Amino acid sequence: MDESGFDAVELEVFRQLLAAVAEEMGFRLMRSAFSPNIKERRDYSCALFDARGDMIAQAAHIPVHLGSAPASVKAILEAFPAAAMRLGDRFIVNDPFAGGTHLPDITVVAPCFVDGINTPGPGSGGIAPRFFVANRAHHADVGGKTPGSMPIGTSIDDEGIRIPPSRLDEALIATIATQSRTPDERRGDLRAQCAALDAGIARLEELCVTHGPQRLADAGQALQDYAARYIASLIRDTPDGTYRFEDVMEDDGHGHTDLHIRCTLTVTGDRATFDFRDTVDQTLGPVNAVRAIVLSAVLYGLRCLAPAELPSNSGILRPVEVLTRPGSLVDAQPPAAVAGGNVETSQRLVDVVFGTLAQVLPGRVPAASCGSMNNLLIGSVGGDTTGPPFAYYETIGGGIGAGPGQPGGDALHAHMTNTLNTPIEALEHSYPFRVTSYAVRRGSGGRGQAPGGDGIVRRYVFDRPAEVTLLTERRATRPYGLGGGESGRPGEARLVRPDGRSEILPAKCGFRVEPGDRLDVMTPGGGGWGPPTATSATGA
Repeated sequence: MDESGFDAVELEVFRQLLAAVAEEMGFRLMRSAFSPNIKERRDYSCALFDARGDMIAQAAHIPVHLGSAPASVKAILEAFPAAAMRLGDRFIVNDPFAGGTHLPDITVVAPCFVDGINTPGPGSGGIAPRFFVANRAHHADVGGKTPGSMPIGTSIDDEGIRIPPSRLDEALIATIATQSRTPDERRGDLRAQCAALDAGIARLEELCVTHGPQRLADAGQALQDYAARYIASLIRDTPDGTYRFEDVMEDDGHGHTDLHIRCTLTVTGDRATFDFRDTVDQTLGPVNAVRAIVLSAVLYGLRCLAPAELPSNSGILRPVEVLTRPGSLVDAQPPAAVAGGNVETSQRLVDVVFGTLAQVLPGRVPAASCGSMNNLLIGSVGGDTTGPPFAYYETIGGGIGAGPGQPGGDALHAHMTNTLNTPIEALEHSYPFRVTSYAVRRGSGGRGQAPGGDGIVRRYVFDRPAEVTLLTERRATRPYGLGGGESGRPGEARLVRPDGRSEILPAKCGFRVEPGDRLDVMTPGGGGWGPPTATSATGA
């Protein structure tokens, strides 16, 4: 037993109990959601927070959501003092410049007043919440210039409704719904998010009855302390020094190319500094990222170096300083367009973090994975009366980077996304287009002693006119190999008309399709690890 008053067995029990609460919240959200994006792809995340807004436990959901979620909770606490919160309050935010990441990701937060479980009116008389529960879900459409709310725009004003930290009520739900092309989905998904919060509060109350509110709060603190000590020891065991790595966002959709993201890692004793201040200025197109996404990438990179049983919480970042420059590509300021920062720039940030860590720990870090979430958005055309309005969003997997002695996985979602594909049957039931081919893209992984994983080929045929947006990366650049391994093959998208005419599409573009048109999306493979041998699997 250490100074926290918990021995290792007790800490593990509390870690599992708190994580189970977050998992149950996720199941409630998935089962009650309206949109295929949430109920089928599971594009959501749930977590628990202490009274300061620091994360104490999470479900095994989406890294880019979870690492940035404390910023949303703390933004709520800045706008609404905890002592003034009441039982039944629900709060909401999606503003990237006030705790959010990009506008489709809507975060809902609720206080948990466990001290007043058995007395009337908890949350009154100055009782402050001991915990907060929160979830973040990607809504398939929140308005903006194009269906799906992730246009190749030039300002956040192009991307949909922007919600500052607010108290959620029926009037605000109605306002959000009216901004969407699919208002019934928005109402249903927001109510599902609130239902998930109810589940989390109920389970926390049960744990407080069993263990006591103070003991549970102390356990949350002890779990953060343990994670911080582990990461500090990991840093202490690496050589002191300064290490550098850079990679690029290949374009912003508006002619600006090779946008460098640079990291300098300095290790001193049991402290590490990740310095991104030399990254290029924020750009015109929608690949700008807010600072919370950088924190997510660093937390994820460090968490990947730790054993599975390490608690995932805010303590991981305590021994670490993350430096960013306001106005840069990775610390964007209003009115920057940010729709792709959360999905594409986050993946490149992981590539940069891993590339830097590979210099410190060369035998523990894999080659680059596909490096893109391969975002596809499809929605109805204004004025089309042949069917109801619709908006569809999915990310498509790719190849996973190989590691020392281990080949990369084929056709998987990588790193900052942890969603599923949309099942073809569910897609065709809900939308006026079909998937006619879904296959592994053989030979797209980089060659190596351990070969990189292969990407995906996914083919769509349209039955109604639609607006389509592609927001992708690694079409001009390749996912890097490590240890002498070769790079993965870049991705490609092709539009084929019914008469056979075809064109290769830019990595970031919007276009209209007509009935009979076909879209082929081919995603990148992962990088190889180690020099290729005569018996290595073939890549490209």
